Amino acid sequence: MADLYDCTDPEQLAAGLDAAAAAIARGELVLVPTDTVYGVAADAFSPTAVAGLLAAKNRGRAMPVPVLVGEASTLAGLTMSVPRVAQRLAEAFWPGGLTLVIEHAPSLAWDLGDAEGTVAVRLPDDDVARALLRRTGPLAVSSANRSGRPAATSADEATAQLGEHAAVVLDGGPRAGSTASTIVDCTGPVPRVLRIGAVPVERLREVVPETTD
Repeated sequence: MADLYDCTDPEQLAAGLDAAAAAIARGELVLVPTDTVYGVAADAFSPTAVAGLLAAKNRGRAMPVPVLVGEASTLAGLTMSVPRVAQRLAEAFWPGGLTLVIEHAPSLAWDLGDAEGTVAVRLPDDDVARALLRRTGPLAVSSANRSGRPAATSADEATAQLGEHAAVVLDGGPRAGSTASTIVDCTGPVPRVLRIGAVPVERLREVVPETTD
């Protein structure tokens, strides 16, 4: 069973971040709060760890795992060139519930699933998640639920579904809702909404009017 840390307590937060970072370094899974729902995190650069994440969720490679970053500036290091529209959307909605799909740099040694040279990236608006990301670097993170089941909005729900597969649970308190992030594909000539979520299409078009859905 995973070790659980109450991240509303400063001492447990510090201990939990240490334990989570160590678990990630060992290739193990961590359950972590985000600004949308709870996620299950793995080292993005460890194919074995990502494969373990997919297996825990009972999810196939056809749905690649998104990547969370701790700072917006990290985006530039994941691609050869950040598309201008992606930059504008990131500046407007990060940190927050917007995931951007971009072409990743060919030199990156990761295997997030059948992503065909792309990666879905988001900067979460959550202090615990970002504190962990600053220690570990980019993490492969998917919602902490078995495939086909509701997303977990509390540490208890995340533990009930995936606790047996994780080494550490960071309990940041319940999330307000189960709305996932909005996903926008920025790999083509115009941005295209792949999933409507926390950021409405109308708000995206206030920043990039040519956005399609």
